[in-house]
Amino acid sequence: MDKRIVIFALIYISCGSDQPKRSGAAAGGTLQPDGMAVFRQRCVVCHGADGTLGLNGAKDLTQSATPLEERIQIITNGKKLMTPFGTILSPEEIKAVAEYTLTLKK
Repeated sequence: MDKRIVIFALIYISCGSDQPKRSGAAAGGTLQPDGMAVFRQRCVVCHGADGTLGLNGAKDLTQSATPLEERIQIITNGKKLMTPFGTILSPEEIKAVAEYTLTLKK
C-alpha cells in the first residue's frame, strides 16, 4: 500500500470534522460531549484506539497514573510533541476526553 495513502488516512482520522459526536442530555437540555468519540477523532493517531500506541512519544494511557485534573491540563496545553487542544476543543470536550482516558487504565 502506498505510504501516502496511509498518511492521508491517519491525518483524516485525527482531524475529522470540528464537531465530535455527542451523546446524553445534561440538566438544562444541553448535550454533553462524548469523550470516546472525541478521543477517536483527535487522539487515536498517536495513542491508538486502546491507549497503547505510543506514536511520537505518546504515553501509554493504560499505564498512566495521571489524575483527572492533570490530564485536563495536558490535553488543554499540550506536552512535548502533543498538540494543545485548548483552542480546538471546548472545556467540556476536554474534560470528557480526560474522563474517557481514565477508563483505558488497566
